[in-house]
Amino acid sequence: MSTRIAGQKVLAIVLAGGKGSRLAPLTTERAKPAVPFLGTYRLIDFTLSNLVHSGVQDVWVIEQYLPHGLNDHLSGGRPWDLDRTRGGLVVMPPFSSPENEDGEFAQGNAHALAQHAALIREFGPDVVLVLSADHIYKFDYSDLIRAHARHGASVTMVTTEVEPEQATRFGNVRAGEDGRVTEFAYKPDEPLGGTVTAEIFAYDAGVLLDTLEELERQGDLGDYGEELLPALVARGDAYAVPLEGYWMDVGTLDAYLQTHRDFLDGLGFPLDTRDWPFITSSISRPPARIEGTARLDDAFVCGGAVIAGEVVGSVVGPNAVVEAGAVVLDSIVQPGAVVRAGARVSRAIIDLHATVGEGAEVGAREGDPTVVGAHATVEAGARVGGGLIVEPRETVRAGQEEEVVSSAKRDARAGK
Repeated sequence: MSTRIAGQKVLAIVLAGGKGSRLAPLTTERAKPAVPFLGTYRLIDFTLSNLVHSGVQDVWVIEQYLPHGLNDHLSGGRPWDLDRTRGGLVVMPPFSSPENEDGEFAQGNAHALAQHAALIREFGPDVVLVLSADHIYKFDYSDLIRAHARHGASVTMVTTEVEPEQATRFGNVRAGEDGRVTEFAYKPDEPLGGTVTAEIFAYDAGVLLDTLEELERQGDLGDYGEELLPALVARGDAYAVPLEGYWMDVGTLDAYLQTHRDFLDGLGFPLDTRDWPFITSSISRPPARIEGTARLDDAFVCGGAVIAGEVVGSVVGPNAVVEAGAVVLDSIVQPGAVVRAGARVSRAIIDLHATVGEGAEVGAREGDPTVVGAHATVEAGARVGGGLIVEPRETVRAGQEEEVVSSAKRDARAGK
């Protein structure tokens, strides 16, 4: 049976193909939607959990960058009860076709939708719900679909509020009292205000596909904020629905660390309520072990972790280790990472299975986060300063810290 809400046949498309360059090195060896969050979850878990609790059961995940680890996590949709004989979770990898035998990677999220236009038409939805896979929020999409159907809108975009100086990173929205969108600007130099899209869109399927086809004839589609949304706003039948409650785009290292801090401070939302639990694909782990030498204050500690040192204002992931005499402050120690005795970690992210050696120092109490990439090693006595990056699988030795790549150099290398 297809998903029907408010009399509308609904197809959800989760865009999970972006490279996530601003979150490197956490995304160097994994897709951004597969990045861990609060130790236990992956970023995509929040979108998928919101979908199943909203009653949406036809879900396509469009992949592109490093899909293998993400596919392992998705497990065919089983953790979210989306492993169905009819419908459920469908993974959409890059592909070639009779029209384009060499295949083509999507050049933006609107282009990704256009690549799958024929399949969307074949499915025959009334509403296409388009979502990102890397935002942290709780939201009932069925409320959005009902509002969309009530207005007879070409697109209904969910909005949230950010500080005006942050609005230049997003699509800016102005709407009247009835919710009709009167103005839209994509990542403008001068923000329209603090109201921005939350990257949650309900499209009239026919209007979406016809508009994508027309825009593709005219030239490159790019991201949907560039051509698609402005075209629909110009029709006069685009509407906005506000998201009440917490929302965060974790697309930068600062935002990623801050979002963890928000949940530690109780500013997020409940993760395990009976009616809306956030679901993940994970193996069973033993209880966390807290040694007698440990000191914990304002921390999340996941199953299988071993804590013998001091952990303050931090998240320690599954099977991670903080040895006696080590200090972890305002940081994230990802699954399987180890902080050896006497080491000090401040405002840093120690990624999957990385090691901080005895007496080493990583990070600073203020400024940009420091990151030790997956499977990297900071050897005993080495110093990695604030805002610096140790790339995945690299080794930093005492006296060779100048080889560490700074975030500024990384951004320059990425063309940012």
